Amino acid sequence: MLVRVGCVVKQHLSRLSIPCRSIQCSAFALHENPLGLPKRPGPAPEIPRRFKEPVKKRPIPNVNKVIAVASGKGGVGKSTVAVNLACRLAMRRTPEQRPLRVGILDLDIFGPSVPGLMGLDAAEMPLTTEAGGVVPLRNHGLKCMSMGFLLPPLNMDAENPDKAVVWRGLMVQKAVQQLLFEVDWRSPPDTGGQPLDILVVDLPPGTGDVALTLGQLVNVDGAVIVSTPQNVALYDVRRGIAMFKQLSIPILGMILNQAYFLCPSCEDKHQIYGDTSPFHTTAKNLGIDVLGELPIVGAVNEKGNRGVPYILDDGTKDGQFAAHHVSQWREAMDVVCDKVTALGS
Repeated sequence: MLVRVGCVVKQHLSRLSIPCRSIQCSAFALHENPLGLPKRPGPAPEIPRRFKEPVKKRPIPNVNKVIAVASGKGGVGKSTVAVNLACRLAMRRTPEQRPLRVGILDLDIFGPSVPGLMGLDAAEMPLTTEAGGVVPLRNHGLKCMSMGFLLPPLNMDAENPDKAVVWRGLMVQKAVQQLLFEVDWRSPPDTGGQPLDILVVDLPPGTGDVALTLGQLVNVDGAVIVSTPQNVALYDVRRGIAMFKQLSIPILGMILNQAYFLCPSCEDKHQIYGDTSPFHTTAKNLGIDVLGELPIVGAVNEKGNRGVPYILDDGTKDGQFAAHHVSQWREAMDVVCDKVTALGS
């Protein structure tokens, strides 16, 4: 039997007169269970602490490969790249000609983007299984999980502002732990379902609690780094790469987003955000592959606002120029897909 996460949380909320779906820094949001999920059997993974032996990394249940998409700087298009990469992976087939089972996990606790980019921002709360696992939502052929699914619906009324997650570090670490280990990614969920082939994890910017918790608790198979051409983005990219190396997470390569604008009149490449050579120099100095350069395309924003990943449309309806843009995005995603599918083979 499946029940809504909201029904489980409601028992806590009813005692405190807090509206259902409200995630707040209140008495019910205990450090051991900030998401208010049903108690599951077995010990939870230990959060790494100072002066203790390192915690042994473990796989995410019912997931074969974990790929992190990260950036040092916010606003570089990392979440957009993550959902398009996941969709492109889902178009691939196994040697047995079965479509890959792919999911995306949004680990940005304070500013989740995946619900909007995947057209699920108005979806109901996820269900839970009898064993207490959270059942991911699904759209565009992908299983999706995000903190955004546990927040109140977006409120466009300025007189009633949206709720925010206002948590300190330990609460964030525990919530990340729950999203990592208490989501049932099987198809169908509960006993007997098939695991995911690949889980794409969309990390928040920076090198804080979320990225550290993932890197210290989980066997991550590889990381993809997203940047824009500006030096201010590349400074933080270097810090992010240093963190992944410290956590022994393989780096598959770097993607340059917003690399240029292809003029529809003259068909010249205009580097709106400056020369891209510093990006390539940074990658070369760090010994990291450049996986591709993504152009500035208005349709990426337009489709993202409608909850449709850009590469799902081949662009042929909008003419040859639009189709060329889509092909450039697909080519870059294919380079990453080749590296991901080759892992462990």
